[in-house]
Amino acid sequence: MHSSLAVTLTGIPLGLTAAKFWTRTKFKGKLALKRHINPTRVPIETKESYRWLENLRQSIALVGAPERCVHVGDRESDIYELYCTAQDLGTSFLVRVQTNRLAERPADAASHDPAHRVFAQLAAAPWAGRHRITVDQDETTWLQVKFAAINTLPPAGNQKRYSPQVLTYIHALEENPPPVASRSTGSW
Repeated sequence: MHSSLAVTLTGIPLGLTAAKFWTRTKFKGKLALKRHINPTRVPIETKESYRWLENLRQSIALVGAPERCVHVGDRESDIYELYCTAQDLGTSFLVRVQTNRLAERPADAASHDPAHRVFAQLAAAPWAGRHRITVDQDETTWLQVKFAAINTLPPAGNQKRYSPQVLTYIHALEENPPPVASRSTGSW
């Protein structure tokens, strides 16, 4: 089951806004298949990850106010089609990024530079500030934060189907993190 849970800004759960049930028809051989077929060239509608788009649409239909929603997803939801769908529906999202996507070359970059990537542009952005967070009742830590609006290009196989998106990337980095074993909350 792939579900979407609505919560208030203070974290109070309101209930499910979408749920998708599915069964894999084939478990074995997925990695071998990826070696022979470029996943970016397969239509999103035929992939398991399409459930992210379905849940986004179903949640918006139920809530009825896309501009009031922020859809939060893990690395599995780092799908270019999700970004395009969210823009088309007029809603917002926060996704933990896993893909170092193609990015438009900055105007000040040399013409001989290779194609730019999002991570390189974000790395070049200055740190914008620090933010103190509470880890648990007795522990706080500081995060360094930077952000950049980057003109992100669609995957090579989908550049005719999708347009570039200006996405805001946020990088938060804990200052002086303790060893993971000393954390009462475990790894994160």
